[in-house]
Amino acid sequence: VQLQASGGGLVQAGGSLRLSCAASGSTFSNRILGWFRQAPGKEREFVASISQGGGSTGYSDSVKGRFTISRDNAKNTVYLQMNSLKPEDTNVYYCAATKLGRNYSGRYVYDYWGQGTQVTVSS
Repeated sequence: VQLQASGGGLVQAGGSLRLSCAASGSTFSNRILGWFRQAPGKEREFVASISQGGGSTGYSDSVKGRFTISRDNAKNTVYLQMNSLKPEDTNVYYCAATKLGRNYSGRYVYDYWGQGTQVTVSS
């Protein structure tokens, strides 16, 4: 599966952005999806995840209450709505997908990654 992230940009602190990630293929609805972020010289950090049907979501403590992950399986797209942005949210954001049929409540890894989109939050 191929993933294409978009929607990044420059925003002032307190502002909002919505990231999108479009996926190729007909098996999108059977994959767990996630968003990660990475700053230069730092390890990639988990941001949010969503189950195949969209009924279950998870967030890192640093974004909980400010970011919302959602998906539209008819459009093969996953979104990350980011509100109340802070300068420390400045990162390259990546979308990712698992292989088919993974259990959202179990252990899994993300095997497919998009190219990343830059988000810069100015103070």
